[in-house]
Amino acid sequence: MQRVLVAGLGIFTVWLIVFVVFETANRRLPWIVAVGVSYAFAAYVVLPRVIRLSLRILQKRRVPSYTITGDGLPGDPVNLALVGTLQQLRASFAAVGWSEADRLDLTSSWAMIRAFVLDTPYPTAPFSTLYLFGRGQDIGFQKAIGNSPRQRHHVRFWAVGLAHAEQTWNAGDFWSNADRPAVDESALWVGAGTKDTGLSFTRLTFQVTHATDPDVNAERDYIMAELIRTRSIEIVELYKAGQSLPERVNHYVTDGDIALASMLVSTTDDGT
Repeated sequence: MQRVLVAGLGIFTVWLIVFVVFETANRRLPWIVAVGVSYAFAAYVVLPRVIRLSLRILQKRRVPSYTITGDGLPGDPVNLALVGTLQQLRASFAAVGWSEADRLDLTSSWAMIRAFVLDTPYPTAPFSTLYLFGRGQDIGFQKAIGNSPRQRHHVRFWAVGLAHAEQTWNAGDFWSNADRPAVDESALWVGAGTKDTGLSFTRLTFQVTHATDPDVNAERDYIMAELIRTRSIEIVELYKAGQSLPERVNHYVTDGDIALASMLVSTTDDGT
């Protein structure tokens, strides 16, 4: 019955886009403009809402380990976690030559668009906002590939209090927690690391986005290897954090493991 409902919803969506939105636009606008308007309405208004509704219909499992996009859709899978302070986190990634991402706003968004189109360096380019624990990422780091903003290694982090993490790790309650630990507190930094490889359309809604390497296991291993190389972390352990993931905005291949390590980088009083 669930699959029948989802199939019916899909048929209705196609009818709405083709025979209502496009035909209405086509009667009033030039054909090429009507196509553009129909695409924008479908990709950014209709499809995100239809997919959210479909996921609710099909939802049978507990909350698995993935981030959420601004449209409320499943995003990048969580694949690593580090234990330490914010100062240690910054120092660890600085030691391997990664840059902290700018906050996303109109100025940084415009700078990113210019850098992407002109293929000019932007080592602190902003990230789109993904959500975990009811909030956008607390901090993110990146390393350009070939000095190009079109290709980069990058990781987003969300801080979780250690006491809460120890009590609820690998349980549904862990992912519903919205409490942010104090800035100077040692915390569990839950991360989602992926590699941007260019430009593409999202798998489910056909919105314009960065193309990503589907092998997030390889990206997880690359990030942890970078930190091990500079002796920024201790021995890495692997943990299962959730069950199999539903369809996501992008296609990923993941074993579901989260690499967990404690940071070793010492910091001075000024955070360096």
